[in-house]
Amino acid sequence: MQIKHAAFVVSNQDVLKCPKHNLPEYAFIGRSNVGKSSLINMLTSRKSLAKTSGRPGKTQLINHFIINKNWYLVDLPGYGYARVSKSSKKTFQKFITEYFKNREQLISAFVLVDIRHKPQPIDLEFMQWMGENTIPFSIVFTKADKLKPQAILNHVDDYKAVLLQTWETMPNYFVTSSSTTMGKEALLSYIGSINTSL
Repeated sequence: MQIKHAAFVVSNQDVLKCPKHNLPEYAFIGRSNVGKSSLINMLTSRKSLAKTSGRPGKTQLINHFIINKNWYLVDLPGYGYARVSKSSKKTFQKFITEYFKNREQLISAFVLVDIRHKPQPIDLEFMQWMGENTIPFSIVFTKADKLKPQAILNHVDDYKAVLLQTWETMPNYFVTSSSTTMGKEALLSYIGSINTSL
């Protein structure tokens, strides 16, 4: 699938105010500073569709982007380490939860994980919550250009070893790099194949 059209639609903190439509949605979420905005810009071939920042926790709203006029990409706030007040963090964690539990248009989520690090408790806990709430998701390993091929395999295997302690099978996953476009075709093809089957 090629993305020929990508445009910002709306930002808000209320799931009830999200766009009223019947188009499929795919939500992107991950720990702060995981490279989410860069990944979204890479996937859409737009340099500044999603705002990037050197300050973790920049995204604090539910951001809807219409893609190819037939599906939505949803940019959600990062979890953990965001430099915001406890009350602000509590607020957007609440609407993240409400989005995942109540948004009927959501087809699948993509949980972004920095492949350079060993499995982090905060990522594992979030995936566990997604599983317990039967929310379909794939793992997107980011920043793969920072590691050599063997190290990439080793780090993915680390995640498999941990997840398979509680999961029957390893969740679907993609290895990506925003700077080299690694994984772009595979991830977009995956979304395209789901859209075709709907």
